[in-house]
Amino acid sequence: MQVRFAEPRDADEIERVRVRGWQAAYRHVFPPEKLDAIPLDGSRWHERLLNPEPGFEVLVTVDADKVVAFASLYAFEDEPETALIGAFYVDPSHWGAGIGGGLLREAEARLSERYTDAVLWVLDENDRARRFYEREGWAPDGATESNERLGVTALELRYRKRLSSSRSRG
Repeated sequence: MQVRFAEPRDADEIERVRVRGWQAAYRHVFPPEKLDAIPLDGSRWHERLLNPEPGFEVLVTVDADKVVAFASLYAFEDEPETALIGAFYVDPSHWGAGIGGGLLREAEARLSERYTDAVLWVLDENDRARRFYEREGWAPDGATESNERLGVTALELRYRKRLSSSRSRG
């Protein structure tokens, strides 16, 4: 397994991992028929990787030249010393193999070079993801947000972690 920066040629595989993640992880939250109908369209990822906004990057975990996980990283607009992990997905066929932990630790290490904290949003009903983040040292910070997707209003919780590096130790 290798973790590297995503390239535009990875766009379709990133989208495949995202959609498969939604379809497997959220069947108890969203209507299965709507999840199954999510189109695979990597054009948005391709454009974002071809012309990235300042502070935006995507890390991918690759196994045998195939993207099996990814994390998108941003500056968190509300707090200049804080980063946002905007998307974090592991292909369901690789769940439980340690890929997510390795990718998350790599993302945290890269972010710690520029930020003191990081945040991410997770569905309240996504117990598997919540347990994963909590094992990795993340905790809810009290912020919540309700969003409507696929005809369902779902509650999201914001998780936060203090990043450790020479920068954050001051």
